[in-house]
Formats: sequence, C-alpha cells, structure tokens
Amino acid sequence: MTPDWTTPFVLSTPWAIRAIEWLFALSAGIQTLEYWRMQSAMQGKGLWVWSIQRQDIPTAWIRGVLDKLFTPSMFRVLLLTRLLALMSLLVQGGHLFNIGFLFVSNLLVLIRWRGAFNGGSDFMTLVVITGLLIAQVASCFTDTEMAWRAGFWYITIQSMTSYFLSGSVKLLQGEWRNGSAMTIFLNAAIHGPLPSGHWLRKPWLATLGSWAFIVWECAAPLALLDARLALIFCTIAAVFHFLVFWFFGLNRFFWAWVATFPAIVWCSGQI
Repeated sequence: MTPDWTTPFVLSTPWAIRAIEWLFALSAGIQTLEYWRMQSAMQGKGLWVWSIQRQDIPTAWIRGVLDKLFTPSMFRVLLLTRLLALMSLLVQGGHLFNIGFLFVSNLLVLIRWRGAFNGGSDFMTLVVITGLLIAQVASCFTDTEMAWRAGFWYITIQSMTSYFLSGSVKLLQGEWRNGSAMTIFLNAAIHGPLPSGHWLRKPWLATLGSWAFIVWECAAPLALLDARLALIFCTIAAVFHFLVFWFFGLNRFFWAWVATFPAIVWCSGQI
C-alpha cells in the first residue's frame, strides 16, 4: 500500500477543538481586558458614553434593560464573568452553556461599543464564537464529528473569504497595483515614516511587495486543497498578521485571525 504523506499534517478533531478553544480564549481574553481598561478610561467622557449611545436603541424596554446592564459597575461584572468563562474554556473546554454565554456577552459588548469597535478583528471574533456555538448546538442533534464539521467549516469559509476579498479589493485599486499604497500605509505606521533610504521607497520593490500580498490573499482558498498547503498558508498568514501588529499596533488582528487557523487546517485535511 502506498503511504499517504499527508497524514502527519492532518489535524485530528480533538486536537483542532482544543486548539481553537485555546486560541479563542486567549484572543477574547485580551479583548476583554482592553474593554475593561477602556471602560475605566472613558467613564463619563467622549463619544462612547452610554447616555449618548443609548439613543441608537429604538425599543424602550430594550433600552431600559441595557441602561441597567451598562452602568459602570454592572458592565464590569459582565466583563469579569466573561473572563471567568474564558478561563473555563481554556482549562475545561467548551460546553453549550459556556459558549452560549460567551456568544451573548460578545453581542452585548459590541452593542456597548456601537458595533465592531475594532473593525475586522471584532467581526472575526464573532465568527469564531459563532462557529463554536454552531458546533455545540448541532451536537445536541447529531454526533460530535458532524457537529464540529459544521462549526469548523463556518469559521473556515468566513476566514478564507476575508483574505480573498481583501486581495480582490487591492487588485481593483491602482494604488496597490503600482505599489504606492504600501509605502503610504507604512509611512503612517507607529514606527513611520519610512527612512529615506528604506527599500520599500524603491518603486519596483514596493510594487513587488504589493503584488505578493494581492496574489497570496486572492489564492487563499487554494490552501484548502491540501493540509500541507493549509499549514504553509497559515504560517505565512501568522507572519503577515504579526507584521501588521508590529507596524500598526493592531494586536487584536493577530489573535483574532490566528484563532481561525485550526479550523482551516482541519478542513483542508478533510478534503
């Protein structure tokens, strides 16, 4: 019998479950601590005061419930309970009650900060917890393997779509095709502007780098054809998100997308 060289790269279901639970707990835990700090720093100040945001809620009784929940003391209780639930997920793994609470609390936090406060990272966090909830709910009606198949594929499709759409948008923009966008973004980074002699100030190198990102992101769905391709893709993606964190300080983006990688590797092994 011819040996299957892909077998060592296929992620088993139990390992994939624990990996995604660990990474999500870490990602959401960091976000929750940041929300705690924001709540303390912005108390009674700025555009994020609940007395202003509550005007977005049209239904009176819902607004009344949220008024009580989003008092500074109650919101801290919510965040503290969320941290405890994430610690439980980290140590014991997920169950329907735990994941259900994390899903609902995630929605409440988004309402408190008027939607996706940190854009894509908040959206991807919601994607992962939704995938975990799908798996938990589905496991009440079918076997565990099938339930997690549904959850993992939901996360994978959303994550891969985000890369593909990002690359497609870049492809349609002349600033990315000619490389100028990369220089503009890096000049505005926390470590910018770029030194006068930096290699990315050379137009041909900036263009090459831009096209490398465009091709890599647009080709992201191809990683699902093979577990080895998925591992290579996730490694490159981790480096990419770390560089985004390094240059722009977007730590949430790193952890939010890395939390989807176990699902991507697992799904690629099924194909």
